Amino acid sequence: MAGSDNNRVVQVGQCMWIEKLAGGVLEVDTPIGPRYVQPNFQQRACLLWIFRNFPSLPQQVLHPWERQLIDRLWSENKFVSMPAMGEPNRPVIGRIERRMSSQPEVLPLPKPVSSSTAAVPEQGRQVASA
Repeated sequence: MAGSDNNRVVQVGQCMWIEKLAGGVLEVDTPIGPRYVQPNFQQRACLLWIFRNFPSLPQQVLHPWERQLIDRLWSENKFVSMPAMGEPNRPVIGRIERRMSSQPEVLPLPKPVSSSTAAVPEQGRQVASA
């Protein structure tokens, strides 16, 4: 009897891997809460390898190629929403803990307003005040 219980556990585990490979999503922690990304089949296979031992990993412990994969998924904006309660959930392959970097985000500087464009509104204001 004990041998049949072990076989059942293995079958359940394989089913979960197959479900994750077929349609799993990646959970990414953000400051506003978890977001879910829908990777393609090849990306899901890589993610299954990354999360083979741990359900959740901080981004800092990933290899450079793994970080590039996560960054590529994030930049592709393939976000999906999880279903409401009572509906079947998509299997989560793993969870990335995105920590805020110690360096502030660099934003582009605004373009300076040319002198000819700025002079027009000033003249309009002078005329309106007169």
